[in-house]
Amino acid sequence: MSDEPSPYLHVAERIRDRIGAGEFEEGDRLPSLTQLVADYGYSISVGQKAYGLLEQEGLVVARHGRGYFVSSQEPPTLLTRRPGGSGPAEDGVKLTWRSESATARATETAAARLEIEPGGPVMHTKYVYSVDGVPSHLVESWEPMAVTGGTLIVLPEAGPYGGIGVVERMAVIGIEVGDPVERVTARTLTRAEALLLGVAPGAPVSAVERTHYDQATGRPVETADLVLPGDRWATEYGRRPARRG
Repeated sequence: MSDEPSPYLHVAERIRDRIGAGEFEEGDRLPSLTQLVADYGYSISVGQKAYGLLEQEGLVVARHGRGYFVSSQEPPTLLTRRPGGSGPAEDGVKLTWRSESATARATETAAARLEIEPGGPVMHTKYVYSVDGVPSHLVESWEPMAVTGGTLIVLPEAGPYGGIGVVERMAVIGIEVGDPVERVTARTLTRAEALLLGVAPGAPVSAVERTHYDQATGRPVETADLVLPGDRWATEYGRRPARRG
């Protein structure tokens, strides 16, 4: 039996050595899969397995549509989120996002949370948020078209009321929503989520199921899934009263 390591282990070791020698520094883009084929003579699948191993080690991050990069070895700043919010509670933090919205048919899970029939029409919006330019968390939202369809707020991020948030948008059509109901669980990142966030798959996350209700009728008007990497986020419940005296 040959003592030679598997090809992907050999490629991973070479990349690891090159990073350790300072050829590639934190944040640098690493050779493409095509370049690895040229450099080492193996197949693209070998390069993918090598980078996958380095991702698991936390040495490399894959960024969707951009390639592979040397990851930061510095622990990220811990951000605090308060219930109902989609961003950090801290002042001085620049929160940006990109989104895409489209009409869709409600999945069984979304329909159950919105109390509509599975397959019912909804506005489906996906968000990738960044804090200070670095991808930080994901949000996926569903709103019943029976509530917002045909109104000026039908598109959460477009039109005259785009981007102002669920509470403010619903107020435009006469619906008062209070604090949402949130259910928080823990799981690990999927590979698709990890690609969007530029971190290793399998990292721990807080998964938040958030639903806003019409306070007058009790009807759900929006539900969302939030994915918050566990090494970056803490959720704070309750507020300390102002200190007196």
